[in-house]
Formats: sequence, structure tokens, C-alpha cells
Amino acid sequence: MNKNIFQNIPKPCENEFFEELILKNGVKIERIVSFGHTTKEFEWYDQESDEWVVLLQGEALLSFLDETDVRMKAGDYINIPAHKKHRVSWTKPDEETVWLAVHY
Repeated sequence: MNKNIFQNIPKPCENEFFEELILKNGVKIERIVSFGHTTKEFEWYDQESDEWVVLLQGEALLSFLDETDVRMKAGDYINIPAHKKHRVSWTKPDEETVWLAVHY
């Protein structure tokens, strides 16, 4: 059964929306939807696995603990190595930001 990544986008709410699409053999693929959401101040993602993420829609700013910032727009992707501390500093507040993340 085929599905569409842009179907069933949830309405804006207090928290980002995470949806696991596939989990198999140590690989997780998830859709993330942001509506102006950011990572809480002073919190950093410190993940056990590498993460490849592509921004499908919207805009975002990723910040890394080493003080590097990466501005992303639709079509941009990045590979984030395991334990590279990062956070979402900004997402577009007036439209959905749709991410596809592959944890491997």
C-alpha cells in the first residue's frame, strides 16, 4: 500500500510531531513535522546512531554545540554523526516544516 509523505499532516500543536515510518535491522525512518518548534533552550540531541535528515518542506536552522549553524530549506539534507550534539534553533512559524530522518 503506497502512502504520501505529505498526507495526514497534523494540525499545529504544542509539540513537534514524530512518526516512525519504518524500523528494521537497526534503521529507523521517521517523519517529523514542526510548526515553529525548536529544541528546548540548553537541551541538545546526543544520539547513539548517525542521522541523515532531509528537509522536504519549510525552513529550519540547526545549531551544533561547536557553534556551527546550518540553515536548511526544502531539498537540503545533512548527515549528523552519532554523538554530534545538535538542536533545532528555528523552524518557520507560519507553515509546516516537514523532515524525513533516517537513523542508522
